[in-house]
Amino acid sequence: MHNLLSGKVDVLSFECNQCGECCSHLGLVHTIEVDYGNYHFLIRNVYTGERTNVTVDPEKISLYNDTGIFSERPETCPFFRTDKRTDKGYCTVHHTRPDICRDYGCWRFLILDSQGRRAGRIMGQRHLASEDHVLSRLFEVQVNHPAESDDNAWDDRMVRVVTGAGYLVRT
Repeated sequence: MHNLLSGKVDVLSFECNQCGECCSHLGLVHTIEVDYGNYHFLIRNVYTGERTNVTVDPEKISLYNDTGIFSERPETCPFFRTDKRTDKGYCTVHHTRPDICRDYGCWRFLILDSQGRRAGRIMGQRHLASEDHVLSRLFEVQVNHPAESDDNAWDDRMVRVVTGAGYLVRT
């Protein structure tokens, strides 16, 4: 949010709310190749071929046994579950999850509209993922300059332009 009195841009910090969106399509990526029994599996990343042995975390076995998530999210990761009591999502193999999951960062910047609804995300270094046509156009015209070599300067410009247009930015 742009602070008019100081002229500074306030960037709000972001904490995961365990929505599970990041895992909602990982069933297309991770497949169970071998079920060894006793909640031990060999999974394969269909894109990279990487194989990982995973085990359901002991404290999450009852959560894992509830497969209702697949009626709502049929493409979700085979190990993602939602706790119906808290409406929070959990990786049931969190302790042994694949490296791709360990390395995943949901986004670098979360962009919210003036009502606080998600308008877009800056993924990777400089990719905008958004269905907000105004934000997408603003990004293409005023932010997305590949010639900008300094990542910090690009980040600062992106925050300045986006907040100047009335959006909020969280990191």
